Amino acid sequence: MKKFINISFLFAFVVLFVTTQYLFAGGFQINEHGAKAMGMGGAFTGLASDPSAIFFNPAGLSFQKGANIMLGTTLIFPSTTFTPKGSTQDAKMKSQIFYPSNIYGTYTMDDGLAFGIGVYNPYGLGTVWDKDWVGSRIATKTELQTFFINPSVSYKFNEQLSFGIGVSYVLANVELSFRVPTFRTLLPPTPSTTDGTASLEADGNGINFNAGIIYRPFDNLMLGLAYRHSTKLELEGTAKFTDMNALQSFFPGGDGSTEITLPLNLTFGAAIDVTKELTVSTDIQFIGWSSYDSLVVKITEGPASPLGVLQKGSTSIKDWKNAFILRWGVEYRFENWSLRGGLVFDVTPQPLHKTEPMLPDGNRGEAMLGIGYNITENIMIDAAYQFIKLEQRAVVYSDINFLGTYKSDAHLFGINVGYKF
Repeated sequence: MKKFINISFLFAFVVLFVTTQYLFAGGFQINEHGAKAMGMGGAFTGLASDPSAIFFNPAGLSFQKGANIMLGTTLIFPSTTFTPKGSTQDAKMKSQIFYPSNIYGTYTMDDGLAFGIGVYNPYGLGTVWDKDWVGSRIATKTELQTFFINPSVSYKFNEQLSFGIGVSYVLANVELSFRVPTFRTLLPPTPSTTDGTASLEADGNGINFNAGIIYRPFDNLMLGLAYRHSTKLELEGTAKFTDMNALQSFFPGGDGSTEITLPLNLTFGAAIDVTKELTVSTDIQFIGWSSYDSLVVKITEGPASPLGVLQKGSTSIKDWKNAFILRWGVEYRFENWSLRGGLVFDVTPQPLHKTEPMLPDGNRGEAMLGIGYNITENIMIDAAYQFIKLEQRAVVYSDINFLGTYKSDAHLFGINVGYKF
């Protein structure tokens, strides 16, 4: 009992940044921050041809013209089912809709010097399960909001080469709850028929920088290299325990803190204009997930009980591996229209035995379709649809002894509107 409660509290902090991203890129990373790029499978590092270059490759700002503003959102509809080992009855995650949004403003001078600022939500989703589902003592609800405020600058040395760099201030807010086993009495120890509830709210911040290069050896060939540094986030929050029965006085709650390092990203991309109307692109993205090897939790220690000290910090070993994403995209332009398509293969960094209902990750295949329309010379609109299918994952050995099979997919719809001054 004592060990289980300590581990449960540790898991609460584990999900601060991992639970809510599991469907949308390997691990807990989201890359959908512009509908044009989304429609091309995110293979946008060599192109970076709209204001979302602030996220994908800031060097692209120098190849744009004048002042631009772009804003939009992505609607995300995730779905996950879990089948416990030896059972035929599924547990299904409650339906939710998430809408990470973005806004970019840029200005490119005639000499190739460009400035821009973007605000976007690379982590901003959540999970909700029934309060008494089979995994309720691991997770019942998680919500996460983050904001990257990302000013950037770029300079074009000539018509072939540009360089860009940006700095981000990162804000994060998290809410979490899960169920905790309790006792009716401690002398003698008598298990309760109802569980208590643990909840946590936490805030954090950090600093990030990114940089990129675009080289055009020929008029129709664009090569891009983009780097985003790892980000250390420091989180501080307050834990509360309710309905704990005989354990209530031994779980007073209080302050807690932890740190997590978001991985570095290194992406190489190439795009070629096959004809005046047709462009094809490809990216290979490296993600340094080995930065997420463990999680250390600090929390105000509770009073001693007949079972020992129940409320205290701990360390969880994650042992994630570095991973990569392959992307392919195509765009065909005619009159005021653009048609787009994309494919993605995304490798999970999570070892099979580390799979858990808070983050049931897996290798995934993704397919995208997109469309763009120039309403006037100054106003354009882009839309995209994305389907993500995770490889079914059967867990036969687990560090937390929670065995079963996970099936997950997601539907995403993106839209952006842009205006050129």
